[in-house]
Amino acid sequence: MLIGALALLYIYFPLIQAYFFPQQQTQQAIAQTEESYWIDIPSIHANSPIITNVDPWNEKEYKQALKQGVAQAKGTALPGKGKTYIFAHSSDYPWNITRYNTAFFKLHQLKENDVILIHSGKKTYTYKVTRTKEIWPTEVEYFKNQTADLILQTCTPIGTDLKRLLVFATLQK
Repeated sequence: MLIGALALLYIYFPLIQAYFFPQQQTQQAIAQTEESYWIDIPSIHANSPIITNVDPWNEKEYKQALKQGVAQAKGTALPGKGKTYIFAHSSDYPWNITRYNTAFFKLHQLKENDVILIHSGKKTYTYKVTRTKEIWPTEVEYFKNQTADLILQTCTPIGTDLKRLLVFATLQK
């Protein structure tokens, strides 16, 4: 019974850490270089590397990228250089959970005017949330003709891929 309890603790530790000990999770070190990007959302204690140029239509490619961080969609601009689209898991199978692929676990808690920081080496881009929207996976029109500089996406409800949660934000100058 003890072995079973320890196995469950090991499997669910990233979720327990994200929900009950958010300060520790945001203090985790992220390797930073001049070329690296990473996202920090202080209000929900989300902090993760951004894997750039990931094809959102290639399941094998994006699943591999999401093991390392959140993904910036191929064909969208890098942060600070135009419209950016970043996506990540809100959860995954318990045996696949890593400390990064649950980065958007609490994305549903974001509210208007919450701050999203994207770091590139020593430069920081500050975005403010303008709105959130739940959509069906087939509703791709929300990605076209948007005035938002940044769109974050994850699946919702947590633990499913039924719908998509979109967070729209504008770059603060």
